[in-house]
Amino acid sequence: MSPAGPTEAPGPLAGVRVLDLTRTIMGPFATRILADQGADVILVEAEEGDVNRVMGAGNHPELTGTTLNLLRNKRSAVLDLKTEQGRRDIARIVRTCDVVVTTMRPSALAKLGVTYQDIRELRPDIVYCQAQGFPLDGERADDPAYDDIIQAACGVSDIMEQVFGQPALIPTILADKVCGLAIAQAVSVALFHRERTGEGQHIEVPMKQAMAAFMLAEHGDGAVLEPPVSPPGYRRILSPERRPHRTSDGYIHLFPYLPKHYAALFSEAGFPDAESDPRYADKRATLVNSDSLYRDIRLIAPSRTTDEWLDYCKQAGIPATRVATLQDLVDELPMAEHPVAGRYRTTPMTANFSRTPNSIRLGAPLIGQHTAEVLAEVEADNSPGGGAGS
Repeated sequence: MSPAGPTEAPGPLAGVRVLDLTRTIMGPFATRILADQGADVILVEAEEGDVNRVMGAGNHPELTGTTLNLLRNKRSAVLDLKTEQGRRDIARIVRTCDVVVTTMRPSALAKLGVTYQDIRELRPDIVYCQAQGFPLDGERADDPAYDDIIQAACGVSDIMEQVFGQPALIPTILADKVCGLAIAQAVSVALFHRERTGEGQHIEVPMKQAMAAFMLAEHGDGAVLEPPVSPPGYRRILSPERRPHRTSDGYIHLFPYLPKHYAALFSEAGFPDAESDPRYADKRATLVNSDSLYRDIRLIAPSRTTDEWLDYCKQAGIPATRVATLQDLVDELPMAEHPVAGRYRTTPMTANFSRTPNSIRLGAPLIGQHTAEVLAEVEADNSPGGGAGS
């Protein structure tokens, strides 16, 4: 795999141009998905570059391991939106764009002149996606928000306390990445609407709202009924017994999902009355009795090796997997060659398309690497007879 130039498989979003006014992880993750799917993503950076350029380790001062994958397939332009020249340049770029994605707070957007209203005057059919911590119609609309803040505000810390006894955060930037997926999906369907109607629109993706939808998909449970019939929280997921099991030589995660899976598993382990155990008489019983069932799985797991359990579970149709490390995931990744940073491993695409495959067409850019190129392109597009706004 070589991300040095264009390929013959540009992806389902080929021909779509995206102006990327995002930073850190959430927005860049969303626009990376669009870029992988063929969009021409123009990342606007300050002279010092985005903060993700210094997150983690790397062989180049502008390209960490995080940056190499987060900014792939994008072009970087350095523009100072606080200056008149910067605003003129951004206006010329906007006229050639189909999409604008921003994670700036509302006050910053207004100060820099890049609100939806500002952009719509330049490109009436623009798809403008605005993502911030809290809903625009609430009192916290302009509050700063990062993954840690949204995890705490959306019940993540609460479920961690229910399981482990004290509030905590999940050790991954869960909110940033969930909301990044929400941004990419929202932009895609807005483009679909525009394709059918010619209409652009404003999209709002408040992190708290997106994460609340994510968290309450199962944890709303009976609490969403009126009157409530249970407290919020899906009991099986909140069981402290729900975790991988130690085998005789490592760890495995066994997940008997159906009553017949439990019967097969415990019969194989020699449990008395395994075929008629009332704890898994039906699916509801397995949910109610998940704590004791998980404990019993933990008792039998050390009787075999991980491979032996995997072989048996495959024969019996029981969901199971070896417990992978982060290093295992890294070792599975394909290798690429960056023209400046050298060899690196590429993280996966989020979806595969049979007719319009994703591809890595460009390696992550240096800060402002494409400023002159982009401005020359938009100068031509904005000239009489050019293609801007077509």
